[in-house]
Amino acid sequence: MTLDQGFFGWIYKILYPLEWLMTQVTVLLHKLFTLIGMQDGPGYAWIWAIVFLTVVVRLIVLPFFVRQMNSMSRMQALQPKLQKIQNKYKGKNDPASREAMSRETMKLYQDNNVNPMGSCVPSLIQAPVFMALFYILTAVKYIDNGQKGDLGGFTKTVATQIMNTELFGTKISETFTTATGSGKAIIGLFVAYMCLTLFLTQYYSLRRNMPKESIGTQQYKTQRMMAFIFPVMYIFSGIAFPFAVLIYWATNNTWTLAQTIFQIENFPTPGSAAFETKKKRDYKHEAARRERLGLPTIEEEQLENARKAQEEMKASGNQRHQPSRKKSKKR
Repeated sequence: MTLDQGFFGWIYKILYPLEWLMTQVTVLLHKLFTLIGMQDGPGYAWIWAIVFLTVVVRLIVLPFFVRQMNSMSRMQALQPKLQKIQNKYKGKNDPASREAMSRETMKLYQDNNVNPMGSCVPSLIQAPVFMALFYILTAVKYIDNGQKGDLGGFTKTVATQIMNTELFGTKISETFTTATGSGKAIIGLFVAYMCLTLFLTQYYSLRRNMPKESIGTQQYKTQRMMAFIFPVMYIFSGIAFPFAVLIYWATNNTWTLAQTIFQIENFPTPGSAAFETKKKRDYKHEAARRERLGLPTIEEEQLENARKAQEEMKASGNQRHQPSRKKSKKR
């Protein structure tokens, strides 16, 4: 049964314009790879088309991902303060206490320009894009066997070519259950790689980008549990989907891991391990820049600023002018 059938089939029908566009882009990428010398028909051109389609999609949703990461970082930085508010009203279930806790929480969000839903909205925007991409890769076999008509650029001829394309001696239309011998091993390695990259992405965020004050909190425990549970769920889904989908997933997970590491190391949450590392790295870069240009060191500049501040205080007599009180007129 195709994904556009069943209880949630209407979602994929609504996404048809996006699915149509993605098939056209995939066919265009295939033509570009054949123009530079790759074999037409079944061959690596289709594999690279799938990989680069994933890259194109990730570039399109990149701004939303950046916003999501920034929002999550700001929320993580506020966790210690949120914990204090929750502890303050712990065990108080009367309406006045709940209202006061809600008011203090909202004020904390407003003062720090944080939207609690900020990390959810980008995901909702990205979801249709990835669902459409996932759908067109699973629809290929149904187009090939005649259960489904053409889908945009995916005609029956194109679907047959994709179905017969091989990677490491395994057809990308195979699943773990239908593959034999080395095919099972190849698909199994891809599933293991998917699980590993997902785990590293979540674990890296947990260990490197969470403030030290948040370690041990309920949020930390929840995210740590998810870091172990989600990769295990990949195993069950990975063995059921075609190899072509696993190629997309592996590419997508690699991009996500690399992007997460880059963002955390360059724009870390204040108070996190990555933040402390960046401070040390920035200090070394600034020290090297000053040495290269023959400028005073950071310590020398700090001492000079302190000396100037002390001289200014001496020059002003180190006195503070007290405000004068006007005498009230006697009646």
